Amino acid sequence: MGVRDVRMRGFRKRASVDEALAALTSRTGELEAERVPVTEASGRVLAEDVAAAASVPHFRRAAMDGWAVVGESTFGASTYAPASLVLIGEARPGRPFAGVLRRGEAVRITTGAPVPEGADAVLMAERAEEITRGDRTIVSVAEPVSPGKHVGAIGEDVPAGTIVARRGRKLRPQDVGLLASVGAGLVPVVQRPRVRVVITGDELLAPGSMPEGSCIVDSNSVVLAALVARDGGALSPTVRANDRYELVREAIAGGDEDVVLVSGGSSVGPEDHAPLALAEIGEVTVHGVAMRPSSPAGFGFIPGRVRPRPVFLLPGNPVSCLCAYEFFAGPTIRALGGLPRAWPHPRGKGRLAAKIVSELGRMDYVRVKYDGALVTPIMTSGASILSSTTRADGVVLVPAGSEGHGEGEEVEVFLYD
Repeated sequence: MGVRDVRMRGFRKRASVDEALAALTSRTGELEAERVPVTEASGRVLAEDVAAAASVPHFRRAAMDGWAVVGESTFGASTYAPASLVLIGEARPGRPFAGVLRRGEAVRITTGAPVPEGADAVLMAERAEEITRGDRTIVSVAEPVSPGKHVGAIGEDVPAGTIVARRGRKLRPQDVGLLASVGAGLVPVVQRPRVRVVITGDELLAPGSMPEGSCIVDSNSVVLAALVARDGGALSPTVRANDRYELVREAIAGGDEDVVLVSGGSSVGPEDHAPLALAEIGEVTVHGVAMRPSSPAGFGFIPGRVRPRPVFLLPGNPVSCLCAYEFFAGPTIRALGGLPRAWPHPRGKGRLAAKIVSELGRMDYVRVKYDGALVTPIMTSGASILSSTTRADGVVLVPAGSEGHGEGEEVEVFLYD
């Protein structure tokens, strides 16, 4: 698809945020499934329902420390007239008692151990004591125990065949623990989208460098790497390209990742080559969005082995880069990995300490401080002032259909933390 060269000319028209999001939503969706070891499944999204291959527990187990007994053989026992049971063995987790227990007998047992065949109750350790009489050990029972007491039944936790996790669930640590307990070895999950970050700019030094001369340190790759990890993507090594058309084109075209994030080179400067390079390789779907900051943002698609792969044009200014990622790249990466497109930020509400002015037809991303009740816009709001996002607690989004919000008006805040 052709694209207008906006270098040193400017944008004639910008797409609305809603138009851009609709274009992305219609052309991007969940990746294929893969199976991973249950030990590596936490944080992944299930691609299929998972049923328990085995019951939990799959044997009757003791719920208390004490003695496995036939409950009926303890009936009538009291402190003054204790029942006497013959101790015939011991059961521990992983070391069951091999014989069959009968009335008048007891097996010492610990929590989690298999209840011996023939036993139907576990007498708590506090309700009896062991006494040696000659060559035998007697369990002197001071209180009766009813059949079934303190015995975990087969399938008490999870019966075999039960659906234990549904398709689309993001697996938490306790979820993968349960999957392991029901015998899951390989877990069907949505593939993690592989993401390549391309950083353009002659003036940029690698993170960890000291700023010097007319060069600055690249911060966008650090921010983008953290955002990609948050959104479930698998990051490839960062690619750095000087402001030369052929180098930018090669950086975009190289590799086989599911998503490419291009930082810088998307605006109207003479060395902003990314849109034209993307158009040559594939197509530019959107270039220029009616939003502030990030108006030079855009995206398109390049050929892929299975489906077209999205390429996001993220402005080089740090706040614009962050903003464009949150609106367009982040939701797409989450959707590819099976997660909701919705922003993952916690939200709060409060009243504005000062008015926010916007323009009709433009979405505004306004950094604010928030104390749980009062929302204060941050005055220093340039697109290159990354520190404004560290001073901010979150952002207020002013939709394109609004001219802003008045002082004292209640607004919703998307919190960074």
